[in-house]
Amino acid sequence: LKVRVVRSSPPSSQFKATFQESYQVYKRYQMVVHKDPPDKPTINQVRLVPVSFEDPQFKSSFNQSATLFAKYQMAVHKDTPSECGENEFTRFLCDSPLEAETAPDGPDCGYGSFHQQYWLDGKIIAVGVIDILPYCVSSVYLYYDPDYSFLSLGVYSALR
Repeated sequence: LKVRVVRSSPPSSQFKATFQESYQVYKRYQMVVHKDPPDKPTINQVRLVPVSFEDPQFKSSFNQSATLFAKYQMAVHKDTPSECGENEFTRFLCDSPLEAETAPDGPDCGYGSFHQQYWLDGKIIAVGVIDILPYCVSSVYLYYDPDYSFLSLGVYSALR
């Protein structure tokens, strides 16, 4: 097994030379693991949502995320329902000391705290809580639907 780090932005010559082959591996993965049809668009399957009650995507997915968090905590960590309610979810994974910031030379999404939502068939099946900072991305927490544990979403999220 040989692993290469290939710069994707700006695209290096290696990235350009291997793009089609990489895309075909990605497409096959989506079809086999996620049962996507060959022509299914996948642009919205992973969404990076700023942790902000001002953000419409965050607000509209909050209840689904909080419910998934409770399901995960009770199944994986054996928490009681009172230990993983909406208030606990908000305190643990939504209240962040980081302030959102957009820098001209920074990423398009800006800096701050985000929920990286993994969607399948119209529902969230995993959420990676991450902080995007000027010199690193910090993985704060990941929770997933235990019904999809066979997908190894923690490993997938770390590699992604």
